[in-house]
This record gives sequence, structure tokens and C-alpha cells, in this order.
Amino acid sequence: MAAITNLNVFLGKQNIGTITLLPHDKSIFSFTDKYVADVNRPALSLSYKDIYGELITDRDVVQTRLESFFSNLLPEGHLREYLATRAGVKDVREFYLMWILGQDLPGNVTVLPADGEDWPPDANKNLTREEIEARHRQTMRFSLAGVQLKFSALMGLSGGLTIPAHGTGGSWIVKLPSAKWNGVPENEYSMMEFARRMGMDVPEVKLISMDDIGGMPQEIGDMSGDALAVKRFDRTDDGERIHIEDFAQVFNLSPERKYERGNYRNIAEVIWNEIGEDAIIEYVKRLVFNALIGNGDMHMKNWSLIYPDGRNAALAPAYDFLSTIPYMNGTDMALNLYRGGPRRFDELTLAGFISFAAKAKLPETIVINTVKETISQFYDLWPEVQKDLPIENRVAVSIEKHLKTIPMAQ
Repeated sequence: MAAITNLNVFLGKQNIGTITLLPHDKSIFSFTDKYVADVNRPALSLSYKDIYGELITDRDVVQTRLESFFSNLLPEGHLREYLATRAGVKDVREFYLMWILGQDLPGNVTVLPADGEDWPPDANKNLTREEIEARHRQTMRFSLAGVQLKFSALMGLSGGLTIPAHGTGGSWIVKLPSAKWNGVPENEYSMMEFARRMGMDVPEVKLISMDDIGGMPQEIGDMSGDALAVKRFDRTDDGERIHIEDFAQVFNLSPERKYERGNYRNIAEVIWNEIGEDAIIEYVKRLVFNALIGNGDMHMKNWSLIYPDGRNAALAPAYDFLSTIPYMNGTDMALNLYRGGPRRFDELTLAGFISFAAKAKLPETIVINTVKETISQFYDLWPEVQKDLPIENRVAVSIEKHLKTIPMAQ
């Protein structure tokens, strides 16, 4: 293998930079001169913007991993291990994972090998060319970021879903049933629809029978029940890409630190400063809603920004709303409300949100009114959604018990 290998980074159709593999498994990202000189450049990430709004061009060399923005575009956990095994590369060697998966990343970023090679050198040395190409096609079917087994799909005229043969494109995300817990798709579908009825910005979601999903990879095995289909908000109906970034990318955090660094106040400060009042109301509403349903997994990667015009940030639609308490039996939120502040659900009070507003320099009236209105609306709709949505009894019972432990919900 050559001592130096390059991956070209595209934002839309524009080549904005290069990831260069250096000796000893190190890499560095650099912007192109054209992108740096463009005063009307599209935004890649707030993490590349300094306090004066200027582009940060000095980048550090990183070992084995890619720098955080790109690392967060890759799958995590068991899905990463599965893909790396299929690709014949080590799961920690992110340059090679990006080489393989860079054609179908979240948002408007595409990463392609600069020399036109479609498979990393030294990977799968003992396979024939045909076998390598077959593995590439199969690997691409699972290229989306996250830890759950999910992939991009095309919605057919009949309402069924088809998994693209080569994994690229698709306007829906299919999230398969959990092998460990029954009813997870129904739980998430119900919580997302509940949030929609409360006026939150939620993408279209559907429960789809596994029998109505075509093109399922054979290695998945037999699965029954329903999967959750979520319409992608980073794609238009015409298949055009829309740029997004999650808050692990905003704060330059590696994926495994999504629970460890930062807090909900930090997210609020960015939303208030970059977007404004309507977005902060939506954010507080989502934060309170997830506390009420007992979602202990709203970490940094489960909040995102979207760039509809390519340059200016907006709060991305909601995703990954589900009640985790029936499965995790946890009492903690994914993050503290603010540094040193409450993390346990049973510590959430109106006084805590007053402190949250003060520390984030938000108007107290807006925050507290939103908290109160969200709680009131939640209780008004709770009986209705239990009748109309496929909320399992154990989920409903868990939420009922949980609500009694939250001081601000009394």
C-alpha cells in the first residue's frame, strides 16, 4: 500500500477537502483552497467555525480514527463490527470504513477515493475481484450512522418498502425489530406520533410488516412483526441531499463520548444563538416531552441541526423518541440539564429549569411557559393516545409510574 492515500470530501457536488492517510495509520483533514476562499461557502459544521464566525483551517493529525465530524458519520457498535467484518477491515480503522461507506452518508457529505479505486488496498487480499465487488454491494446496504440495524429504503407504490440493491439512495430509513425487546418499533412509532400531536416537528413514520419489505439481506435471517419506517429529512422527495449534523459533531465529540461531554444547556445555547426563539421553544418542548415519557437516550447524537439552504442552521426534525424505561429501568437522562445540575428524572423541577434558562442566557418566561404548557398538553392528550396508538400496556404502565416520580409533572 502506498505511504499516502487520499479521500476526497464533497459537500453536495463541491469538492471541499481531502482526508489524507499518513504513515502509521494517522490521518488529517484539510480544506481545499477554493472552499477556504469562498465567502459564500456552504456550511460543513459549526465545529469548523471560530468565535468570529471564520473558518477554522488548522487541523490536527489523528491516530487510527478520523476527526470527530467524520467519525460521527460512520456506524457505531455492533453494526460497525458487522460492516467491518464484511468489508475485511478492522472496525477501528476509520479511514478504510469511510473509504467503503462514504457514498451514502447522512446529510450532504460524500467521501470518495481520490484515485478512483472502489475498495481499499490490502483489504480482502485473498478474495477475487467478483467477491470483493459483491461484498462492497452488501456492505453499502447498511451504511447509515447509528447503532441500531437500519438501512435506507425506497417506498413503493403499494406502500411496501424495497431495500436498494446497492444501498445508496432511498428516502426512508427502516429500523428493524429488536432481537432483545418486543414492541420497540411500536413504542417509537407511538412516541413519535404522540409528539406530532403535541405540535412538534416530526418526520413521517410508518409501521411496516416485515413481510412487506423487499430485498432483505439473507444474513438478517427470519424476522417477524413490524419494522419502523422513518421518512428521511436529509433527502428531498426528488432524492436531493440536505446537509445535517448532530450535536456530537457540533461539539467536536467522538461518538463514544455522546453521553459523557456536554449537557442540555450547551445544546440550548447553540440553538438560541444560531437560530432563535421558535427553535428554542421547540427544543424545550422536546426535552420536557422526552423526560415525561422516560426516554433516557437523548444523547448528543439524538439532536441535530439541518441546513435547508446549505448555509444557515435550523433545528432538525425530531427522531429516536421512545420510552426507554420499560427496557432499561433507568432513572437518568442521557445528559445533565446543565453542568452540575439534575440528571435524574426525579430531580426535574421548575426551579431547575429556571436555573437552566439563566445559565443558557435564555428568557426565563419563554422557558418556564413552554415547560408548563408541554406538561399540560401531555396530560390532556395522554388518555387519547393510549387508545389511538399501539402503545403496549407495559409501556403505558411504565410511563404512568414514571410520571408520578417527576416533581415538575405533579
